[in-house]
Amino acid sequence: MAFFMHLSREEYSEFVCGCGAAIINVGITFPINKIIFRQMLHGVGLRNAASQLVNEGFSTLYRGIYPPLIQKTISTSLMFGTYDAIQKPLLDSNLNSRLAKIIAALVAGTAEATLTPFERVQTLLQDNHYNKNFLNMRHAIKVIATDYSVSEFYRGLTPILLRNGPSNISFFLLREAANSYIVIPPTAWTGYKLFKEFLTGAFIGALNSALFYPCNVLKVHMQSNLGGPFKSIKEAAIEIYHERGNRVSYFYRGVHMNYTRSFISWGVVNVAYENLKFFLKNN
Repeated sequence: MAFFMHLSREEYSEFVCGCGAAIINVGITFPINKIIFRQMLHGVGLRNAASQLVNEGFSTLYRGIYPPLIQKTISTSLMFGTYDAIQKPLLDSNLNSRLAKIIAALVAGTAEATLTPFERVQTLLQDNHYNKNFLNMRHAIKVIATDYSVSEFYRGLTPILLRNGPSNISFFLLREAANSYIVIPPTAWTGYKLFKEFLTGAFIGALNSALFYPCNVLKVHMQSNLGGPFKSIKEAAIEIYHERGNRVSYFYRGVHMNYTRSFISWGVVNVAYENLKFFLKNN
């Protein structure tokens, strides 16, 4: 709490911009994300995963949206806000610029991992095997809290930590490099600026989604279990490997849809973030 009390108005705006950008993003990409989730969980092709959703009907299409909406809103806010708030004092202490940014990105990623319970509940709500077990997010949380231990909310935490920190480092460093090398003149048409912001976020997001896709596959596999012993990453990886015909390439089932979704969502996030930041700065 003391950390937030010492933030300046400019530093607070980073949290607000990240929050707003996430809300816009989730509403657009949730159906795509649900198809990818089914591919991750069952190792099926795009057509098969899409057919599952069509057969289940529109009424369940947005089932499970509240956990990612809450989780993404808070996590994107933490991602941008924590990165900025941690980076500034490190730079002021004359720490190496690159190292300061890496540390700030890792801290931001770890802060985001505190939201693992939302990803946990989202996994259960999107898994069709639990369609009759949980009515909604509130019911799922109540069942887990009542019938299981608190640790059940954090099943799958390890792959989340392995994903968050490194992907944040990649995002912020590549984004800074792109902003340094691709400069749009102030007098240029606004559309060029928006296009550049979209492509910057889109390409970095797509790259990260492909690089860290196996972490998400491991996370989904681990979190699709409710109760019972907790599996290590090694145990989960061996299970997936055997379940999918002993082929490493099957760890990437759904990766094409995933980087397409990430291309769109991180493009939207970056445009929304930059323009919200510009608006708040000038108002």
